[in-house]
Amino acid sequence: MTTVRTASEAYAMRWTTLAVLSLSLIIIGLDNTILNVALPTLQEEFDASASGLQWMVDSYLLVFAGLLLVFGTLGDRLGRKRALQAGVSIFGLASLGALIADSAGQVIAVRALMGVGAALIMPATLSIIANVFPAEERGKAIGIWAALAAIGIGLGPLAGGLLLEWFDWSSVFLVNVPFALAALLLGIRWVPESRDPRPGSFDLTGAALSTAAFGVLVYAVIEAPDEGWLSGLTLGMFAASAVLLGVFLWWEARTAEPMLDVSFFRSARFSVGTVAVSVAFFALLGGIFALTQYLQFAHGYSAIEAGALMSPLALGLVMGAGSSNGAVDRLGTARVVATGLAGIAAVLALTLLWQPDTSSLWLVAWFFALAVSMGWVMAPATDAVVGAVPAARSGVASAMNTVARMVSGALGVAVVGSLVNSLYSDDLSDSVGALPPAAKDAAKESIGAASGIAAQLPGDAGSWLLAAASDAFVSAMGIGLTVGGALAAVAALVVARLLPGSARRATTGAAHVGSGEGARVADQPGMP
Repeated sequence: MTTVRTASEAYAMRWTTLAVLSLSLIIIGLDNTILNVALPTLQEEFDASASGLQWMVDSYLLVFAGLLLVFGTLGDRLGRKRALQAGVSIFGLASLGALIADSAGQVIAVRALMGVGAALIMPATLSIIANVFPAEERGKAIGIWAALAAIGIGLGPLAGGLLLEWFDWSSVFLVNVPFALAALLLGIRWVPESRDPRPGSFDLTGAALSTAAFGVLVYAVIEAPDEGWLSGLTLGMFAASAVLLGVFLWWEARTAEPMLDVSFFRSARFSVGTVAVSVAFFALLGGIFALTQYLQFAHGYSAIEAGALMSPLALGLVMGAGSSNGAVDRLGTARVVATGLAGIAAVLALTLLWQPDTSSLWLVAWFFALAVSMGWVMAPATDAVVGAVPAARSGVASAMNTVARMVSGALGVAVVGSLVNSLYSDDLSDSVGALPPAAKDAAKESIGAASGIAAQLPGDAGSWLLAAASDAFVSAMGIGLTVGGALAAVAALVVARLLPGSARRATTGAAHVGSGEGARVADQPGMP
């Protein structure tokens, strides 16, 4: 097979390139949520502890977030296609590791290795788009990228439920393999190479500091709900991550050839766009964490039924991100992003009106509306971030954007989850006084535990406990999601006030592709 080498060839094949990149994006999106529905099966298969189950999910996130900035920089330096192909290969081979994993620890290791592959893939895809598409088409391309990057979040629960209905637990890993193989083979022909033509020396100190800082931060967020937000360990880890981040930024501002140019943050498009994406993912992933419990335990849907009800997320994200490009041309980035954040706030606040038996039609409409609002934030805010930096540095910009999404998403799960669990436990306390102490404590710990206990109680006693737990959880979930909505409302005001409001400028120039000579004229830091 031949490889695209010239700028004109890359431009002519740009939409095919985007289609090939989509395969990698979908498997990363799926992997964010597909494992959740398999956790009960994995617990039974490996007799895994609660901590072991948690780390099956979080080891991927920890490695992914910790390595993103470094791998985005390496892609700029060594070649973005090379980084993408390496990441897809690692991701696919790691997924095959499920065939030989025979313990919870080995599943955790497989997930961590998949995180290495994902950290190579994600920034490479966005930076390739930024270098292949001219500025006047970049918004549309990033809109498609944003939809596909998140579409798996909506399809993951349904896909996982269907696979587990017919196959064993390893199927939620092996489903990645054909996608990875197709992305690898098609990428050889249809993805052009590009790199920073003047990368300078590698900032090894910055790489070490950023990896340590983001790794400690994500670890602190993951452990805080179990250890306690005000425990010495949690506060110590947050303090350590703050110190490491401070030292990292200090070093980057003073070294001659920084990995991350801190002057990027002086651009309102870069900094406010990053805030918008972060808040949106905080609300989305924090909400999904609570909503999956609501659908399966409070409402009583099966895993497949719950996944089907959440599938409008995928359609809504595609439609929202796709329509956002035209809206930006008419209204400007600031208005579109602020409207999307306001929509997220309003939709999340509606959960205050929910009941354990809220109708399925209402739930389908709610998920669709949430996803459309997300699409209006993700695509134009990401375009603002990427468009605020030179094309040669698009890898580190896309990595920073993805780090913000991953960290804020983890924080959303931890904060919203802790708040919902705390409110649920307090509300249920007065209703379970007649239960034995061990059963009472377990029922207060989670609605899942309460559901299990209710199934063992005779007749009306079990129905009464399940009803009380469902009412307590729905009330707690409404408050928790409304807190996330309030944060989105504040972010909408910030975006409306600070993000440059003019419609996207069309910048001319050629794509920076092939051997690395020449560069597209990109929006420069500090310009609206």
